Amino acid sequence: MLPLSAVADGDGIRLYRERCASCHDMLQDRMPTRAALREYAPENIIASITTGAMQTHATGLTAEQLRMLAEYLSAKPLGQMQTAAPKANMCAQLPTTVDLESSRWNGWGNDIENTRVQMDSGLSPVDVSRLKLKWAYAYPGRSAYGQPTVIGNRVFVTSMVGQVSALDTVSGCAYWTYDAGAGVKTAMTIAAAPDGLDAKAIAYFGDEKAFVHAVDADTGKLLWRTRLDLHVTARVTGAPTLHQDRLYVPLSSSEEDLAANAKYPCCSFRGSLSALDVATGTLIWKTYTIDQEPKPYKKNAAGTQLFGPAGVSIWGAPTIDAKRGMIYVGTGNSYTEVATTTHDGVMAFDLKTGARKWARTFSNPIASDKIDAACFRGGKNLCPNNANIDNEFGAAIILKTLPNGKGILLAGQKSGIVYALDADKGKTLWQTTVGSGSALGGIEWGMAADNEHVYVAISDILNQKTPMPGLTALKLRDGDKAWYVPTPNPKCSFQGGRCARAQSAAVSAIPGAIFSGAYDGYVRAYASRDGTLLWEFDTGQTFNTVNGISVSGGNIDGGGATVANRMVFVNSGYASRAGGFGRVMLVFEVAPN
Repeated sequence: MLPLSAVADGDGIRLYRERCASCHDMLQDRMPTRAALREYAPENIIASITTGAMQTHATGLTAEQLRMLAEYLSAKPLGQMQTAAPKANMCAQLPTTVDLESSRWNGWGNDIENTRVQMDSGLSPVDVSRLKLKWAYAYPGRSAYGQPTVIGNRVFVTSMVGQVSALDTVSGCAYWTYDAGAGVKTAMTIAAAPDGLDAKAIAYFGDEKAFVHAVDADTGKLLWRTRLDLHVTARVTGAPTLHQDRLYVPLSSSEEDLAANAKYPCCSFRGSLSALDVATGTLIWKTYTIDQEPKPYKKNAAGTQLFGPAGVSIWGAPTIDAKRGMIYVGTGNSYTEVATTTHDGVMAFDLKTGARKWARTFSNPIASDKIDAACFRGGKNLCPNNANIDNEFGAAIILKTLPNGKGILLAGQKSGIVYALDADKGKTLWQTTVGSGSALGGIEWGMAADNEHVYVAISDILNQKTPMPGLTALKLRDGDKAWYVPTPNPKCSFQGGRCARAQSAAVSAIPGAIFSGAYDGYVRAYASRDGTLLWEFDTGQTFNTVNGISVSGGNIDGGGATVANRMVFVNSGYASRAGGFGRVMLVFEVAPN
């Protein structure tokens, strides 16, 4: 370990103050703090600031300056990264073909309606109360972001250093590893290979450079790769959704994080939804969330030309409505003060053509949602006029059908409000407030819905006045609250990291039980009937992993628990503005009687 004092008096600290401090010294959504960066290897930091949105901040830096900056931030010397490569635990036998008919949790929501319910988990509520740790897996380099996908005896995992692997669910050994070339946050979607490809099953996912990958699910061999957008900040964060012969992929970006730089000509990115041919990756259609191309509209206080409209990213997995031939997405904020009518809302598109069917916004249509970087670090001179709080719909939309046959969409907003919309036209059927909301939720990553209730986790981590963190069950028919269980008080008083009282991660459900992780590092299971606590496990410990090193868990955020084949898979450690360091996947099974 290199002492911080060894580099603090050199160029490292100066470069940090000049290039990085205005962002990373502030508590911001999607922006790891300086303390969080200390957990990274210097190689990871260099990779982050020389690719994607961070390229603009690294312009002009030499290799030596990059080294000094990275070593200052990580307090570690370059060249000693502990990657926990799967090669240390390769399976002794070649894998059999992925059994697509076996128990599974496929993609983000486990079905094209994104309900996040597993009907054939093989677990009863009594079984859930007897879950014990089976094995642990260390993610390479950085924290755990991508939600695991399970098909039979195979679990597919991604990583923020671009390492994508297929592991055995029983032993944790690795069958193969694929290098995506960029960080991967999405869950993987697995499907039978179409005719003409030399594969039996394909794993689809997107990365932080806006590429979509298709690899052989049995071997990890690349079959095709397609880039959806050339914008330097474009990325895929929502898992692709597959239906019939098309793969539907959302696009988001990190451009708003550049807005604090007075010399940056903000903003030019527009969110979009694309349909790709599953066999070739050929683009069939691409529809932007904003119709108009960005145009110059004013100059900022530094004299930099600004552009708009921009933004309206799609953060979550698309939701398929096969009956109506439509696809639904939630949308993010506008990046500028140029008016849009699609930000912070829900949009519906035609499955075949990509044509917009309808759009609803739940923010002021003539005001931008706040630009995090500009409003918090640039001051009034850079923050757009009439800026709202962050009221994005980052979570995937859920499609359900009521007993009378009516289709409803369940949409959770960072404001803490759950909306039920008519699937045909987008008309509001009911809305219920379950949290106070903040830039980190309110509702952050995702809800789950069975045939009676929608289960909603609330973060409210940035709301210090009226926070309402916890888990709530709402009745599908009218939005009335069935029950509410607050997040337990943590065992420490500091507001950040594992001491924060928040439930931000996506919710997962099986018949009789609901799984929800929290910032305190605990994963908990609740009875779906009344919210009674069935089981809990503290993931914020140090674990000996199947790939040969000891790593710690941390807070639980992002993707939720994956449940399949009588097993539960949980990521722990989501380094963010509040801390939560760690990089482990934990696998649980039912203890014998």
